[in-house]
Amino acid sequence: MRAVSIGLGFLLAALLQLAGVTVWPEFALAFDLILVAVVFFARDGRAVAALLVGSAGGLLADALGGGPFGLHGFADTLVAYTTARVAQQLVVERSSGVLLVFTLASTLQQALLAALGLLFLPSVQLPAAPWMVARALSTGVAGLLLAVGQRAATRRLLARRERRRTGWRG
Repeated sequence: MRAVSIGLGFLLAALLQLAGVTVWPEFALAFDLILVAVVFFARDGRAVAALLVGSAGGLLADALGGGPFGLHGFADTLVAYTTARVAQQLVVERSSGVLLVFTLASTLQQALLAALGLLFLPSVQLPAAPWMVARALSTGVAGLLLAVGQRAATRRLLARRERRRTGWRG
């Protein structure tokens, strides 16, 4: 069941990313919805699962981005693993903490992509600083919205189960 939700999450993120780029060509500079999905699934604290989710999401981003294959795969794998390890040590439930986790994950990914590009590519064109800040903040806000939505859906599901169990119809 978890693999299905991860697959559907990546499918939705990829479709939204493609739709955004179709409508606004600079969308990919400001938003990385696949990274949002990677960090969202890595937040549960399972390190090995995070490695797999990160590599799958990164390779999907590489396939959609058209750049050198493997850079996002490596960066997203490391970001997902780091997120899972941090989640094992810290319980982040407050909205400000969730925003910080997603924003820092995006910042780490961008730093890794820049470092890998400088190390392995003959010529690297890094995005301008405002685009990097916009991407980090948009990832944080999108992750926060996703986490708040998940919490609300979980609360509704638990309330519905409780109503069914007790037979309450009010």
